[in-house]
Amino acid sequence: MSTPSAGRLRTVVCGTNFGRFYIDAVRAHPGFDLAGILTTGSRYSQEMAARLGVPCYTSVDELPADVDAACVVVPSAVMGGGGSELGRALLERGVHVLQEHPVHPDELAASLRSARANKRQYRVNTHYPHVEPVRRFIEAAGELRRRQQVLFVDAASPVHVLAPMVDILARALGGVRPWRLGDPASVADEVRAAAGGVVPVHSLHGVIAGIPLTLRVQNQLHPGDRDNHALFWHRITIGTQGGVLTLADTHGPVLWNPRLHSPRDAGHRLIFEAGPGAEALRLPTSSVLGDPDEIQPSFEEVFSRLWPSAVAAALTSFAEAIAAESDPLRTAQHDLAVFGIWRDLMARLGPPELIRPPTPTPLAVEDLRVVGAGTQGPITTRPRGTTAENGTPEPDGAPGSGYSESAEFFDLGARDHTSRTGPAVVAALGVIDRHAGPLFDIGAGTGLVTRQIARALPGCQLIATEPAAGMRAVLTSRIADDPELASRVTVLPHAAHELVLPERISGAVACGVLGHLDAAARRALLRSIAARLAPGAPLVVELMGFHTPISMPRTRLRHAMLGGLRYEWWMAGEPSGADRMRLDTTWRVFDGEELIRESHDHYHWYPVDLPRIAEESGLILESVPSPHDKAVPHLGLLRGAEQPCVTT
Repeated sequence: MSTPSAGRLRTVVCGTNFGRFYIDAVRAHPGFDLAGILTTGSRYSQEMAARLGVPCYTSVDELPADVDAACVVVPSAVMGGGGSELGRALLERGVHVLQEHPVHPDELAASLRSARANKRQYRVNTHYPHVEPVRRFIEAAGELRRRQQVLFVDAASPVHVLAPMVDILARALGGVRPWRLGDPASVADEVRAAAGGVVPVHSLHGVIAGIPLTLRVQNQLHPGDRDNHALFWHRITIGTQGGVLTLADTHGPVLWNPRLHSPRDAGHRLIFEAGPGAEALRLPTSSVLGDPDEIQPSFEEVFSRLWPSAVAAALTSFAEAIAAESDPLRTAQHDLAVFGIWRDLMARLGPPELIRPPTPTPLAVEDLRVVGAGTQGPITTRPRGTTAENGTPEPDGAPGSGYSESAEFFDLGARDHTSRTGPAVVAALGVIDRHAGPLFDIGAGTGLVTRQIARALPGCQLIATEPAAGMRAVLTSRIADDPELASRVTVLPHAAHELVLPERISGAVACGVLGHLDAAARRALLRSIAARLAPGAPLVVELMGFHTPISMPRTRLRHAMLGGLRYEWWMAGEPSGADRMRLDTTWRVFDGEELIRESHDHYHWYPVDLPRIAEESGLILESVPSPHDKAVPHLGLLRGAEQPCVTT
């Protein structure tokens, strides 16, 4: 166990995701001692605490009385977590709190009032203003403001780090008032159509610190991986009469571009050579602020050096506030203003678009050099939506991406179908070895089949994955309604191509999901499942009846009555490449004969048959036992060559 050092703040870190940076910073900081980790008690956190020689607590009540401070690195309520509530519980225990951004202004005000009432310090860490290149930019901006008037600001940020962007601007410009924001500019229909319907960046204009502002925001989020799909990070340009100061990226470099101004001679001709009155022509067109020999950091160095250093700077400021015993409400006016603007921005932008793009391929600078400039070959371009290797289409999104609009109607269309296929899936699973690991239901939808499987296999641990939030909400409610199922069915938001499977599983079900993946992604998933199946364990697959891309005329698939309304489910399809189809679904809602609602969705489907699935997985395709008189079409049972060893 670690031993406390005199004069240091005994500190617990809450959270072990981004909290890992705080843990490392607390351990390295001369003013702090790591007194423990406060988490939900996962195995990962317990093992980390044991490795560091500190306790792993699971509630505030477990903390010893000698804890001085806490770093709350848990999402706040505005991000769907309990970070702010946890922070206030710690303040009421007499613990100083440093909380990771973002925080809603109402949460911030409540925490500040609690800090004042309990005579403790509370600070929000927006992190990025402490990152070394950003600090350099803020300092240079301050010097620039002392010399010349700022004429404009141009900024860009992904939405998930928009609050730190506002903080960076406030520090660089010496405050935020007066400020005013306009609404995002609308995108013309023809522009949106030309861009394939995808417009990731939204622009708005406003004023901050009395300076005209143009702000561009990538208002998109991957719901299960918000940190990994930003097209860019913080970018800021501050313009004056004498030149332009630019933060090219959160992680640098910081650039200075002096104003291009060539005086004229007596004949009113431009002077092109430096000399008396034209000394500015000797200035370089662009300069990097900082050590000219410093190499731009790699992303690995961002994680190993820049971010830990930024957290250490935040800890130093936190310790100084604790030592000064200042009034937290009086010293937080800057934060209140920053998060007030952030709230206004988020309201104007509206909810982020949920995206599930394929894994990106970062390019190196060498990829951009052309023949004659020191490379081995020309730059090649490829059509939008294709892979670099072979020009074949990439997945249009994660499985479930085409169910965002129609999730509320799904059960109306699927209930009859799953009443037939569900028993067949259960029969195909047979008796599994529940001690071999969990059973995975991949792309579980609203749980119509999941519930049948769980009830047929008492004592079996199930993991049901579903990326579409609307579908997952119904799935979660369906499982939660049955206390026995709720004790052993875990619901995860992961898409099929994102799954990280345990070393051993007792079986897997993939109904109506494999066609969402292209051949490479599908093969990777199937091979991963096959490698982890217990000996003889089943993989049950349900496909659509498409073996090749075809044209499918608009067809009514289902109709249902709900109260006084009639619901109709229509589908149409067209080939959209050599190996995929675009499927368009429409739900129409009628009150009598009057159409009162219409909901549209689309997704891409890669037609595949069961023999191909067997080939890609390396498993053996077996006949499916059916509880009905007729076999269920497009349902397959696959197993490894080894025979099962089952227990009941």
